[in-house]
Amino acid sequence: MRLDALTTEMVPVAGVLTAVAFRRSPRARKISMRIDPGFDGIVITLPMRVSRKAGLGLLRQYEDWAAEKLAALPRPLRFAAGALIPVGGVAHEIVPAPGGRGGAWVEDGRILVTGEAEFLPRRVGDCLKRLARQRLTAMAAEKAVGSGGKIRAVRIKDTRTRWGSCAPDGTLAFCWRLVCAPEFVQDYVVAHEVAHLTHMNHGKQFWALTERLTPHRDVASEWLTGNGLELLRLG
Repeated sequence: MRLDALTTEMVPVAGVLTAVAFRRSPRARKISMRIDPGFDGIVITLPMRVSRKAGLGLLRQYEDWAAEKLAALPRPLRFAAGALIPVGGVAHEIVPAPGGRGGAWVEDGRILVTGEAEFLPRRVGDCLKRLARQRLTAMAAEKAVGSGGKIRAVRIKDTRTRWGSCAPDGTLAFCWRLVCAPEFVQDYVVAHEVAHLTHMNHGKQFWALTERLTPHRDVASEWLTGNGLELLRLG
């Protein structure tokens, strides 16, 4: 879905000034609202001819709910020297290596980062995105063999509403933060999207194929329900 940002403004929500982004979508049929953990705010999606005022009306109707959800967000985990960042579900310390070369890389339970401190967050993010591309692409290719589906391409994206997706043309997309989750979670999400190459629905055949591709459906779904928001607060 294509979303066009209209404006982001600070709006009182239960007495606390909160960032609210108003977006228009040509495919939206009604006003919707969600909490965006990426910027500690609220996204209100509007159909093309619906006013901002109507969006605020929805926010006022569910103001207590929005305030409760915002208060329950985990603390953000920023990329900084000394921070412990999960990779494959295992904590890795960010360690500056100012005299080195090569950007950033994962080594012996650490994320080593070269260069000036101002470049550290971007270089850690680039490192994790690169690692996600390597691991998730390889995993998807392995699972596609014999599954009946064909992968056109694998994209790594900075999404905050879904962990993976499968387009009708066979392009798979994954949130880069998935590489921070335990491997059994990665295994399930990749299997889920690979199964969509054959079944673009969530019917019985789709779930049967998913469970043939991974044994981790239930435990991974439970993990994401309990820990997914923390991953979305990385970076």
